Order: sequence, then structure tokens, then C-alpha cells
Amino acid sequence: MNIERLRKLVELVGKQRLVLDLSCRKKDGRYTIVTDRWQKFSDVFVDKPTLEYLAAFADEFLVHGLGQVVTYAGGVSTMDDLERIKKAGKSRVDVTVGSALDIFGGDLPYKDVVLCHKKQSMVGQV
Repeated sequence: MNIERLRKLVELVGKQRLVLDLSCRKKDGRYTIVTDRWQKFSDVFVDKPTLEYLAAFADEFLVHGLGQVVTYAGGVSTMDDLERIKKAGKSRVDVTVGSALDIFGGDLPYKDVVLCHKKQSMVGQV
């Protein structure tokens, strides 16, 4: 991370408009921020002190932990897409749905997506 560039960005747009994306992988039992398509480990850990320090530069964090369930943003336009992602990802891939939803002007009914998510969340529960 280049803290000086981050400071300048905060001065330019304000921390309330920034979300820091922290991609991380586990190394020696701790989640470490990685770069270069998840290949280079930094010396920065995703822990309470780091998040408290970085909170001065952004109001939100988006943390991606490689090796855990993956959340993919985009690409969904039909209910069949949701089922394909579930099967292909062996239930280890989740997806966000945005502009395809009818509440944002798309054709995909929001209520159907919520119902599908609830059904998938109930699988395996008693």
C-alpha cells in the first residue's frame, strides 16, 4: 500500500467516498494482504490494528479472503445463472446481483432472487 497516495486520494475525494479493497491470503495462520493477482504477500496483516489504522482513509472495507467462499460481482441476468453458479462453484461461490434486478431497471425479479437465496441458505438445515 502506498499510504501517501491514499492520503492524497482522501484529500481529493474524502474518506466517506472510499472503499478499500483488501485482498488477502492466509500465511502462517494469519490473513495477509496480497497484490499482483493474489501472488505477492505484503507485510500487512488484516487484523484489528490494521483496520483501525486504515479507517482514517476509508469509511468501508471490502475484504476478499482467497481460499474461502468466493463472492463474484456481475454476470447474472437470469435465474438459471444463479443455479449454474451454485453447481459450477460447488456451493463455494456466491454472487452479487445488481443492475439485472427489476428494482434497478433490469428484468430479474428481486423477490425471486431473494427467495432463491433463502432456499439455498436453508439446504442442510434442520
